Amino acid sequence: QVQVEESGGGLVQPGGSLRLSCTASGQLARYTAWFRQSSGKEREFVAAIRRNGGNEYYADSVKGRFTISRDNSKNAVYLQMDSLRPEDTAFYYCAAGTGTILSSIRSPAGYNYWGQGTQVTVSS
Repeated sequence: QVQVEESGGGLVQPGGSLRLSCTASGQLARYTAWFRQSSGKEREFVAAIRRNGGNEYYADSVKGRFTISRDNSKNAVYLQMDSLRPEDTAFYYCAAGTGTILSSIRSPAGYNYWGQGTQVTVSS
């Protein structure tokens, strides 16, 4: 069992930054990822990171602006979001996969534990 909790969301102006935090207590995940979902749209992949780090994956829409990292001593994964745009506005979810395979890391189906989400709003 893994309990996942996100924090760090909020309101920020375009061009600003936020850092989201995800703590996953219990069994450590093989992959941990961030997904987001905005009104009227399907949940989409944002970024993922492997259990021991060293391999990070990003959606094209956030590459170069967002950075995913982890601190296994704290069972924590972070998403540093810079140069935020209004289209980044969404509910952001942290997902943990204890048995995720590489081909599934960009799909919600690849993760078996989910946090409740945290709202990110980018607006002037």
